[in-house]
Amino acid sequence: MVELPGALHKCIFDDVQAQIRVVRAATIQPHDHPTLKALNGDKHLETSKQQAQHPGVAVKQRSIAGESVPPTSTAPQPIRIKTWTTTESDNLSKAERGRLEAAVEEALRVVSSVLSVNRAAGPLLLSRDINKYCKFLWKNSSTINYNRCGRANSNYRSETCLGLTIPDDHLAGCRIYPQADSSRSFLIRTEGAGLPDTDFLLYLHMQTTDKCRQEPNVLAYAAHCQTDTHGRPVLGVVVICTDRLKGAAYSHRTTVQTVIHELFHALGFSKELFNTWRDCLISPKDGRCSPHGKVTHSDGSGQMRIYTPSIILALQKHLVSTDPELGGLLENLDASADRLSSHWESRVLQGSIMAAVLEDPTIVRIDPVTLAALQDTGWYTVDLTMAQSLVWGDGEGATFGSLSTCQDNSSSFFCSGSGRGCHFLHLHKGECQTDQYLEGCRIYKLLKNGEYFLQISSSVEGRCFRHRCTGLNRYQIQVFGSGWVDCPAGSTIQIEGYQGSVFCPDRRLCLYPDVTPPPEDGNSPHFGNTW
Repeated sequence: MVELPGALHKCIFDDVQAQIRVVRAATIQPHDHPTLKALNGDKHLETSKQQAQHPGVAVKQRSIAGESVPPTSTAPQPIRIKTWTTTESDNLSKAERGRLEAAVEEALRVVSSVLSVNRAAGPLLLSRDINKYCKFLWKNSSTINYNRCGRANSNYRSETCLGLTIPDDHLAGCRIYPQADSSRSFLIRTEGAGLPDTDFLLYLHMQTTDKCRQEPNVLAYAAHCQTDTHGRPVLGVVVICTDRLKGAAYSHRTTVQTVIHELFHALGFSKELFNTWRDCLISPKDGRCSPHGKVTHSDGSGQMRIYTPSIILALQKHLVSTDPELGGLLENLDASADRLSSHWESRVLQGSIMAAVLEDPTIVRIDPVTLAALQDTGWYTVDLTMAQSLVWGDGEGATFGSLSTCQDNSSSFFCSGSGRGCHFLHLHKGECQTDQYLEGCRIYKLLKNGEYFLQISSSVEGRCFRHRCTGLNRYQIQVFGSGWVDCPAGSTIQIEGYQGSVFCPDRRLCLYPDVTPPPEDGNSPHFGNTW
């Protein structure tokens, strides 16, 4: 996440992920399984290849003759994410480590409350990259050792993920089959113990890396490195730049949101994985899923969208539209040659946890469109009730956020000129601005340090006042040093002792239970800003 002017944080996930070679577990066919046979008369048995039910990974239980190990339960259960701090990490002070552990723990708790998987039996055992440890594979499909390694690579040392060494104890063993039609083999790496009670392994690397140094405001970046037999990521790395853990500028909430953002990428919200998402809406519990196929297509404006059922439904509901082509618009500014991005378009989904830039943490939402996307991966059962209210664009129709409509004053979410007003959540004061991601569209962006801008003027102009909620679509306002005054939605009122009128917006304030003004102090009622 790169800090931009105005407290924005830009994600560099796509650049990092593009450099990773992902190890994909192979689907086991019946003829892939060797028979149990003693080697050289001793008590060692041939090691069969590993397979698991959904979400299949290598497990310690053996499977014979194509019979897979059943999952521990047929009902999806909260995903178990185990963290592993790398030995290469910097030594942190007790305070810094405490900060990080608290932020990561909270992020994992949020993610596991949202995502569930069909758990596999046994410990998680990561795969070794056969293209690294093997010099050549047997390619004659009529032989019993088809697609097995015939000769070891003498230069093979270890498996890595984002440059970090994977411990041997986390990895499956591997064998060499010197003859194409003989079951005789020899072990070149022993099998590790694996990780019990784990559905996804997250390596935490805390260090000021070269990437951190190259961009001094980098907070964190991530990648996934391995997937199971169904394509679900099972291993990822989050690198946290340790210099961002120091000093008074540290923000717990920002760190939590950043880890969640990077985790969602590593768990499947990745352009590298879009076309491996699976359709499990018909029978999500029995594992009979079919590939979505290509889910990203260009829309009429030439920008790429994701077209999957849950995303379309979520956007139709959010924008109040019946448009069947309302796919999830992807950011075009950080897109590569394929025009794809692992982020939502900021003009359409401003404030989403998966937008290309994250603003002040009070604005960022784990929104229903992002959760719909994670559901459409086919790897997770998603608790959609955990979605936070996405205020941006609510009820604005199918064309909301397009370059052709953002400047025609048809939506109050956008602004024109360079004046000051209320941020769209009405929790902060803002200034009408644009940025590279808005591509000329202008919105009220937060003023730094809560700058107060109610200046005395004889001209008639808009002002931004505090408000506090008293009910659904009901609130009071406070003007300078006045008392709290009822401001009926849709009406105009006057404040005693002040010249001019105050218009009370209808259905813009106090509508969302999880979007409320922050307390002025520990004993004060909630307040925010309005016109």
